[in-house]
Amino acid sequence: MSDLHRYLVITELFLPTKGGTAIWFDEVYSRIGGKETHVITADVEGADAFDAKHNNSIHRVSLKRHWWLRPESLAMYVKMFFKVLVVALSNKFDAVHAGRVLPEGLVGLVVARMIRRPLVVYAHGEEITTWRQPGKFKAMVFVYRRADRVIANSEFTRDELLKLGVDPDRISIIYPGVDVNRFRPDIPVDDLLAPHGITEKQKLILSVGRLSRRKGFDQVIRSLPLICEKGIDAHYALIGIGEDMDYLNVLTEELGVSERVHFLGHVPAEDLPRWYCVADVFVMPNREVDNDTEGFGIVFIEAAACAKPVIAGDRGGTGSAVVHGETGLRVDGEVSENVTNALLKILNDSNYAQVLGKNGYIRAQQDFSWEKVAEKTLAL
Repeated sequence: MSDLHRYLVITELFLPTKGGTAIWFDEVYSRIGGKETHVITADVEGADAFDAKHNNSIHRVSLKRHWWLRPESLAMYVKMFFKVLVVALSNKFDAVHAGRVLPEGLVGLVVARMIRRPLVVYAHGEEITTWRQPGKFKAMVFVYRRADRVIANSEFTRDELLKLGVDPDRISIIYPGVDVNRFRPDIPVDDLLAPHGITEKQKLILSVGRLSRRKGFDQVIRSLPLICEKGIDAHYALIGIGEDMDYLNVLTEELGVSERVHFLGHVPAEDLPRWYCVADVFVMPNREVDNDTEGFGIVFIEAAACAKPVIAGDRGGTGSAVVHGETGLRVDGEVSENVTNALLKILNDSNYAQVLGKNGYIRAQQDFSWEKVAEKTLAL
């Protein structure tokens, strides 16, 4: 991309760390900045090899919390601040971009004011609804209100920022994106199913994400007995790890569907798009648990880019990722019956599933390519 700019990017989450946020920052800043853009991030396994080939200048810091400190993240703040300050004073930048409001945004605010450059802070949604410790909450509000620009990942997140008193004129909505060259419908998948005892004639339901309660994967498992009773020979594959692994395993045994549920853990990066392509429907019926909710849901866009119909929960920012009745269905993830009915509607009607998938594919191509996201970020 032309017109490269000089950004100071502060983000704990950056590749090769797994996760949608890490991918987001890598994809965007490698496109809109060259070596003049410097990224301050966490030191993780595999970082040296990754950084050596990167378009940007990457600086790694050991960011660990210590239980004996109060707050536990104090050492992380201090290390990050001094590293950012050294880089900021040694180079010229057009702006400071912080991947999250804390700790990155607070550090970025101080440094941006010192070097007299604007501060951009990303808002993801979950932090606004879940951070309720008084000190942390006040610091979050302080930074968001003083940032020169806040990037919200969805309309839901924007509305949450407005509740905090953030100036609406300082909020820009930029959705996360997807690599439309990597996630596409025409990928060979012939060898994926057989090792798991699944045949091509059987229906495959797919979920991708951390195995946590708010993702709603337990509701999909609860749907399987009734789906099978309705004459649909279906299997369910889950990609991801998390704290709910034991809970979900026990649930499959209690419902007698253990042979139909496949916990795949982490799959190789090259296989993730293939699993989307081989599935008949993608589902993550997210719900709100202890104020924790989905800010957007990049996985819905990945599935759409592979021309698959999707089912999402109706909480949080999923409405920005899934257009109900056009690219997929949004249901109340709290109600198991609603999840079951949505799955039956798509699995029973291949033409309807194909229309939803095609609409999602077109939308992903037009609005969610990383090139589009980079253009919007550059326009700030």
